[in-house]
Amino acid sequence: MRQLWIDVRKDWDLYLALLPGIAFLLLFKYTPMYGIIIAFKDFNIFDGMAASPWVGMKHFDKLISSASFLQVFQNTLLISVYKIVFLFPLPIVIAILLNELKNMAFKRSVQTVVYLPHFLSWVIVSGLFIDLLSTNGGIVNKIIVAMGGEPIRFFLDSQIFRSVLIGTAGWKETGWNTIIYLAALASIDPGLYEAAKIDGANKWKQIVHITLPGLIPIILLMFILRLGYVLEAGTEQILVMYNPSVYNVADVIGTYVYRIGLGEQDYSFSTAVGVFESIVAFILILTGNGLARKFFGRGIW
Repeated sequence: MRQLWIDVRKDWDLYLALLPGIAFLLLFKYTPMYGIIIAFKDFNIFDGMAASPWVGMKHFDKLISSASFLQVFQNTLLISVYKIVFLFPLPIVIAILLNELKNMAFKRSVQTVVYLPHFLSWVIVSGLFIDLLSTNGGIVNKIIVAMGGEPIRFFLDSQIFRSVLIGTAGWKETGWNTIIYLAALASIDPGLYEAAKIDGANKWKQIVHITLPGLIPIILLMFILRLGYVLEAGTEQILVMYNPSVYNVADVIGTYVYRIGLGEQDYSFSTAVGVFESIVAFILILTGNGLARKFFGRGIW
């Protein structure tokens, strides 16, 4: 405490700058944690949290034994795994390709084009793709019909809808995620590439032996952080794009909590679902960090 006080007196302006961030965390991150007790009560909005009766693990027992939740949990895992497998490598590839461009005007133009979709809300993105993929006048189905095919019900066919989710998520966020990897590439010593050229290494060997090893720390960091969002699966995206026809393949934990908590006003059960999601995310981050430290010798902590 004495050393802390010395540090505060020495750099008081820096500690003062910390206060807004600390206040934000306390107000919006830690204070709401009090509401977790709703998961262990039969919460009634008229009685309030304090007066509502305790029921222990009743809602968690209901959660584990619920057939609908098991389906929702499976959907969440599948959609998240698909996004990791198909979308996680894309920003890395795009960043490497952009880094190799020598024409700066063209490079900036490409960067702007791939970044822009990030700034559109999911409501707008959903409307764009509904217009493009609609069976009634959508340009994609017009092309399919013109080529002799049958119209595809992209938003109503449960066998296709997950692909639509993955594709639209990739279109919207891949370009934005390249920023982190481009920043990491900028920190790699150019002298390494010059030495590789002298040794006769072509572009491919330079990427394999210099670029990718230089990106490994940030790739590990982003992957471990991504594990913490495995059970999130893009709730906002799915809410504005799905419909009852595809509930069986697209209903995830976030949308399930929304429908049960607000739609059926079962706040205790929806809170229990949220607590379960947070615990699993915490375990996944710990596991991912442990594996990264074991096999690569580095992690978040």
